[in-house]
Amino acid sequence: MIVVMKNKAEEKDVKKVENRIEELGYRAHTIQGTNKTVIGIVGDLDRRELVESLGGYVEIEKMVPIQEPYKLVGRTFKDTATEIKLSDDLIIGGKKVVIMAGPCSIEGEEQIMETARAVKKAGASILRGGAFKPRTSPYSFQGLGEEGLKLLKKAADETCLKVITEVMDPRDVELVGRYTDIFQVGARNMQNFYLLKELGHAELPVMLKRGLSASYNEFLMAAEYIMSEGNYNVILCERGIRTFEDYTRNTLDLVSIPVLKNLSHLPVVIDPSHGTGDWRLVGPAAKGAVAMGADGLTIEVHPEPAKALSDGQQSLKPAKFESLLEELEGIAEVSGRDL
Repeated sequence: MIVVMKNKAEEKDVKKVENRIEELGYRAHTIQGTNKTVIGIVGDLDRRELVESLGGYVEIEKMVPIQEPYKLVGRTFKDTATEIKLSDDLIIGGKKVVIMAGPCSIEGEEQIMETARAVKKAGASILRGGAFKPRTSPYSFQGLGEEGLKLLKKAADETCLKVITEVMDPRDVELVGRYTDIFQVGARNMQNFYLLKELGHAELPVMLKRGLSASYNEFLMAAEYIMSEGNYNVILCERGIRTFEDYTRNTLDLVSIPVLKNLSHLPVVIDPSHGTGDWRLVGPAAKGAVAMGADGLTIEVHPEPAKALSDGQQSLKPAKFESLLEELEGIAEVSGRDL
């Protein structure tokens, strides 16, 4: 349920309603809009109790039940698009299509430094790279851990890029938070609810990747876990789902862009690298994503894909990445966006 406050309601009026909601054993989540303040009520709701308890507050304009299972993620709670501000000139969910690029895994200082310089030159704003790698085989390269985080941060600082990297364990949130600007939750951890709750208490934005077999509803409910703990800076990332087709690594669901934007106010990023698993398909998929309104792209780039310790087959060489961004500029412009 959401409580819509009257235009003339003051901060003390809003606080009074929030306190009463919490006295009843629910959680109050407040969004200050341009014209109105909206308070989302979450918990095991007794609507009659709420109506009876809040009906006497003259500062309340109306109370609206939320039909969707996700309360804070949906557009009933917030009907304007969420913009996540990383700096004065870098906003995810704004007019600019934000490019995140870098290797699947941080393999060493020379590799990450070379890649960071290349993606910065091409036009990327955020450096991506994995220090902790969830792999299908326990014998595959698992990442460099904190040493990798240090190298990633060093490369980003030198090139004035922001950082996004994956966190896999609730116990690592504080550690990873020292080095990153955005937490990434991988597809395999989309329903790691202990991790999601922990990230809900973090101050940094979270990019949540869709699980391999997750429905839209399951995807949005995972985002709800983060937001219900107080962190509203969530980015949705479509990276392909598992279907009967095995020619591509996954089936990239580009229709998820308008669907998720219709259901939710959160920004949507597309991962054409994992979505296709083939560097030859990354460009066409990225172009389609921008044309369909994606707020950003996360693309794997490696100076020598043939020697990459993970996902070399889907990584672009720096020159190919630079050419792709040049081509994307025209598509973004036609779509009313900047790149």
